[in-house]
Amino acid sequence: MPHFNYTARDRSGQPVSAGLEASSRKEALRLLAARGLTPVNVSEAGAAAGSRPPDASKKPAGTETLSKTRFRLTKSSAVTRKQRLPFLQALSDLTGSGLSAGEAVRLLSQRIQEPALRALCQGLWERLSEGWPLSRAMEEFSAVFDDSTVNLIQAGEATGSLNDVLQRLIQHFTEQRELRQKLVLAMAYPVFICCVAIGVIIFFIFGLLPNIEPLLKATGGKLPLATQLLIGISHFFINYGLFLVVPLILAVVSFWRWRQTDAGRALTDEWVLRVPFAGSFVTTTTVMNFSQTLAVLIENGITTAEALRMTERVISNRTHRRAFAEATGRVLEGESLSLALARTNCFPHLVLDRLTIGENTGNVVPSLKEIARSHQKDLSRRLQVFTGVVSTGVLLFAFGFVGFLGYAIFSAVFSVSASFRF
Repeated sequence: MPHFNYTARDRSGQPVSAGLEASSRKEALRLLAARGLTPVNVSEAGAAAGSRPPDASKKPAGTETLSKTRFRLTKSSAVTRKQRLPFLQALSDLTGSGLSAGEAVRLLSQRIQEPALRALCQGLWERLSEGWPLSRAMEEFSAVFDDSTVNLIQAGEATGSLNDVLQRLIQHFTEQRELRQKLVLAMAYPVFICCVAIGVIIFFIFGLLPNIEPLLKATGGKLPLATQLLIGISHFFINYGLFLVVPLILAVVSFWRWRQTDAGRALTDEWVLRVPFAGSFVTTTTVMNFSQTLAVLIENGITTAEALRMTERVISNRTHRRAFAEATGRVLEGESLSLALARTNCFPHLVLDRLTIGENTGNVVPSLKEIARSHQKDLSRRLQVFTGVVSTGVLLFAFGFVGFLGYAIFSAVFSVSASFRF
């Protein structure tokens, strides 16, 4: 029976090197997982030292069919970023109970019923069964796991603190999901009110007025000014509405496509920052995202340089991203992060002061977490104010227009009634 030499880590994270006999490499990996060991390197005795799991760029014979199977698995199952948090939560539950990461993924690939999540677990186990570390297997599913998640998992594997890393990632992604849910819920009511108001206006202009206009004109009397204005608006939109809607749609589509370009995105992101309410909202979002992400990365052992580069990619506004990239370059030259960010003139002074205090006291991570928490609260407050203003404004406009419609129609009716009496 073949003899395999292995290097692995036990459940406490301590390195273990020994040998075992197994019928195949896959069987050796299964035996290691059953012992609660996380494989780092497994090689058959007599093979070249330092051999690694099969690399994607060097496929051994007989793996072409396997690669095609993987391609079908990842594409047809439509795994997306939505599967990231449920997978990490399930994995953390099992590893926290004492299972190794490989054994936990194997169990999930068999027990989970949700199709996309099951396909993800099966794809990961397929790679883990060949000796790949979890971080490298996750890297193959870039649609689900971003670079920062993969690097954090890799750091957790190297230090033997995978479960702690999973807990921090779960907390981080849960907070992001809750914020997105708050945003969606906050915008749902204003959007509903807008849709109802637009529907009422369209009904009156295109449905009600064309039907009652002949009745009003049949009396031969002079219609009130409000009624004439309302009928004029209805005629204008009925006759020329198409000439307004089509150019408007073309303009919106053209603007949207232009915004997708690098130059368009950079320019529009800069414009947004100059809008009074939107600019402060975007800045608050940027500060919350980069402070939250940077805290998680540094806390889990990622080097400051790499953490700054990965944090840069989570900033959506191009102006802020460019400023953060400039600050990162200064930090790598030896400047403090707070001073480097201050030179960009893009971030609030209070944030920079709190970050300076954290750097001076050696508590950068707690300071970043506190900044993220305070800005998350501020963002929730801004959302409440915004939705309240939008909802009130739309309701006032809708009620005002409906009131104007009622006045125009009833004044015409009273005018008709008066002409019949006299």
